[in-house]
Amino acid sequence: MDRTTQVGYIEGTSTLLLMGVAVPLKYIGGNEILVKIMGPIHGMLFILYLGVLFLGVGKQWTSRAFAIGFIAAVIPGGPFIFDRKLQNGTWSIEPMK
Repeated sequence: MDRTTQVGYIEGTSTLLLMGVAVPLKYIGGNEILVKIMGPIHGMLFILYLGVLFLGVGKQWTSRAFAIGFIAAVIPGGPFIFDRKLQNGTWSIEPMK
């Protein structure tokens, strides 16, 4: 499992936990502690994911691949779909041989 896959899964999971658990607990249950905890964690993971995506540009990736990866990072669950493209060999952050 490469760095993009690992960071993508962690970032995607943090998005789903934030949107699927913490935000409903805040607005339905009136308890905002999970949002206060998960929000900054998700923010750091999002920036880390974008950094890993940026590392791919200029190697085998094109700027189009970076743009698609960025869009995937914004959509909840998007990194999981983007990872399929990585596993298919469509894009890779490994240097060309």
